[in-house]
Amino acid sequence: MASLKGFQADPSMKGVEKSVDISGHTNKEGTAYQSELGPKPKRKHFFLSLDPAYADAVRRDAEDVEFTAEEEKKIDNTVLPLVICRCYFLIGSILIISSGNAHVIPAFNENFGITNNNKWTLALSIFYVGYCLLEMPANVLQRHIGANRFFFLSLTFWGLASLSVVYAKGYGGLLALRALMGIGEAGYYAGMIYYLSFWYKRYDLPNALLSLCMTGTLPGAIGGLLAFGLVRTNTSLLQGWQFLFLIEAIPTLIMAVMILFFLPSFPFSATFLSPRERAIAQARLNRDHKPQSHGGMTGWAGFKAIISDINSWLFMVIYASFNVGVATILYFLPTLIENLGFSSINAQGMTVAPYLVGWFMVFLQAWHSDRTRERGWHIMASCAISFIGYIILATSVQKSVGAAYFALFLVVGGNYSLFPLVMSWAANAFSPTSKRGVGTAFIVSISNCVSIASPQIYFDPKDEFRKGHAISAGCLFVSFLVTFTLRTRLSLLNKRNQQRMSALSKDEKERLEAQVEGEIWDNDPRYVFMT
Repeated sequence: MASLKGFQADPSMKGVEKSVDISGHTNKEGTAYQSELGPKPKRKHFFLSLDPAYADAVRRDAEDVEFTAEEEKKIDNTVLPLVICRCYFLIGSILIISSGNAHVIPAFNENFGITNNNKWTLALSIFYVGYCLLEMPANVLQRHIGANRFFFLSLTFWGLASLSVVYAKGYGGLLALRALMGIGEAGYYAGMIYYLSFWYKRYDLPNALLSLCMTGTLPGAIGGLLAFGLVRTNTSLLQGWQFLFLIEAIPTLIMAVMILFFLPSFPFSATFLSPRERAIAQARLNRDHKPQSHGGMTGWAGFKAIISDINSWLFMVIYASFNVGVATILYFLPTLIENLGFSSINAQGMTVAPYLVGWFMVFLQAWHSDRTRERGWHIMASCAISFIGYIILATSVQKSVGAAYFALFLVVGGNYSLFPLVMSWAANAFSPTSKRGVGTAFIVSISNCVSIASPQIYFDPKDEFRKGHAISAGCLFVSFLVTFTLRTRLSLLNKRNQQRMSALSKDEKERLEAQVEGEIWDNDPRYVFMT
């Protein structure tokens, strides 16, 4: 007989009182427990956590609700795209123009005293300090106060810092504002992935992340077009580069207010859903991975579970390796094009084409990965494409302008398509929900510690940054190898779990089913890892 030693049951709902009793009545409509609770109480203050009684009521209604395929399709085709559209504009507002567009403008460099490449790379690096330190605490805060309040704080902080750049002067001011922008963005991406896991089934998550991660390329293209036009604009009050940050900050602050009032923190708190629809939204996920907004591991317990899981370290190495390229190309793309012999204004416009091709590649990779329900080989393919691009840049940038510009298409497409693939893969490798939240934050946080040093690899402007391109190529090669290792490991774990389940007797399987309530943990022999 197979042993169940080492398996942990989900204790997430211990201590939650069952306040209503519907014995003797059916709950096919999925509204009984919610109707007993009445209207949702108002929070006494901004940082008060959501009432777990309502989350438990929806969860219990979801256990009994009966619904048709048409009703589930309504959730898929109407409700979830609404959430994604809100998330799309949310993340798009924070990325629409990068500081890299401003760096090629002489007036910007003069205003902030950026007299050499070393000063610029330091300004880029300092952004990631607060980002790294606050990534995991920010994720814990999000789970406590809810997504809408957390993203409101994040966007407001970031938007005000960006707005301050318009009127700041001096190198010290730039460093301080870059650090504040990093603090504002802490927990943002990992928090969005964590948030979407409450709305999407495990194998549907890449499409959701696709809608988010395309914004790294689509707003990049839009930002290039805006920069191409705005840098020509000069008034008695503002210069062209100041308009870049003004246009970046204002939509972010507007979106922050909209998110506070219109983004639902969890399905159980979605006011645009009826009680029955909330139960259906929860039930469709319960059949897949049973995410829970309350209970489960504490933040500290989740952290200990993550650091003792070798999978999280492998994901971190994959992310950190390819993020070296992402963290540099985001800021250096206009500079690299300018160094090919184009003017600073034309360099802004020429960033549009690489970003549009990157948008298409993100779409293609995520779509095909979703259809095949596979991640590892797709990640290796993107790593290889970006690797080839960097090799061309490192060897041919001084020989052929056309080859170097073509290589930028490969680099942008390969790098940006990696993010949705890697993070959706990671989100499917950790369970329960509390561990998943800490896990995604851990990967992003530790990886961005590497990003502090990433801009420093472009230390050789006199040599067309060839050494930096070679270092980036090496990092992509590491990411490729570790991805292959992780995919092999997860395949072996799936085979082992299958063997363990096959060896269990019927009585043992029944005891296992009775023992586990709520989410299936990733050390459960029934858990199937995505490869």
